[in-house]
Amino acid sequence: MMLSQETKNLLHLSLIQGVGPKTVLFLVNILGSAEKVLNATPEELEKVGELSANARNRLTQRKLGCPLERELDLIQEYGCQIITYYDTSYPSLLKEVNPPPLLLYVRGELKPEDALSIAIVGSREAKDYGRRVSYQLAHQLANRGLTVVSGFAKGIDTCAHRGSLEAGGRTIAVMGNGLSLIYPAGNSELVEKVVESGALISEFPMGMKPRAENFPRRNRIISGLTLGTVVVEASNRSGALITARLASEQGREVFAVPGEIFSELSTGTHKLIDNGAKLISTVDDLIEALPHHIINQISTITPTSEADRGTETPLVNRGNLEGTSSTLPKSTETDKKKPLPKPPPPDLTADEKTVFDAIEVPSTHIDAIVRTTQLSISQVSSALLMLELKGAIEQLPGKQFAKTI
Repeated sequence: MMLSQETKNLLHLSLIQGVGPKTVLFLVNILGSAEKVLNATPEELEKVGELSANARNRLTQRKLGCPLERELDLIQEYGCQIITYYDTSYPSLLKEVNPPPLLLYVRGELKPEDALSIAIVGSREAKDYGRRVSYQLAHQLANRGLTVVSGFAKGIDTCAHRGSLEAGGRTIAVMGNGLSLIYPAGNSELVEKVVESGALISEFPMGMKPRAENFPRRNRIISGLTLGTVVVEASNRSGALITARLASEQGREVFAVPGEIFSELSTGTHKLIDNGAKLISTVDDLIEALPHHIINQISTITPTSEADRGTETPLVNRGNLEGTSSTLPKSTETDKKKPLPKPPPPDLTADEKTVFDAIEVPSTHIDAIVRTTQLSISQVSSALLMLELKGAIEQLPGKQFAKTI
């Protein structure tokens, strides 16, 4: 994609070390264009009284974090779009963030319908409970026509992206690094699926490595793009709580899914509920808490899957949160009547197919699956979880697994 000269000028300004988006937006507003900011003399910058001496020096020296030409080459190599704050395609909700990103690097496509979106965030070290809830909630939201936004991290984020994609919906992954890098590396196979059915986006230069200080900035975009943020599993130290706080500051809805009461990963979510976050146990709980004009838009959307019409499966059992298996998402009577798909899911990874094929009728113990497949216990456990989320198998008592298709 050819970039306009003004976009290149804004990109140039964004690469100047120590000059943030707030300063650039302020100067463009004062001087009239990015070109005029770039070409401003020290004397002209001196006349801008609100500009600090430090910022004036950095703008005059123009020390770049990376060469502009290299950045342009990487943008082309990875097929990125650059959407600036001044473009009509810039998400309107994101303009309400303080400060809004000056520009967004985009792999894939942002669409107007992404304005109807919900963020799902939580722990990287999520338990099976949290992963199931995240996947199921994202799947149900996608079937209502909402875009699911998350941060592409392992755990809750990954399950949210997968749930949306496997419902045929749209998902946006907001990265804390440049788009020439894949982080975490374990999500490499997910990248193209997200690009095809949504977008990878970042405000960081293409080669920027993931750094701890990047993620709070990333989190303000996750919450800023969406109507509300759902926290599924989070400890008191979780970055997901930062996203929830930012959502609240931005005037967006904050939701929390109750967790197992003996789990450290429930302490943060339960604190959010104590502090006024909306407790949700079904997708309808979430949707009913949104503004009426938003609910009216959602209510006109027909679920994409025949099986998703009717009563939604509860995400959690409100009446039993003692940390037992009964807190996992259960099938309702409506679900039991739903026809099971006949062929195995077509999108199994190599490990998932290997594990699926190792499960014999009527059931197979996890230790036997490990011996048969010669995969590590962590690989087998991960594949079993994803197969369960995809509806291909079910877990029985005693770590036995049976095929459902």
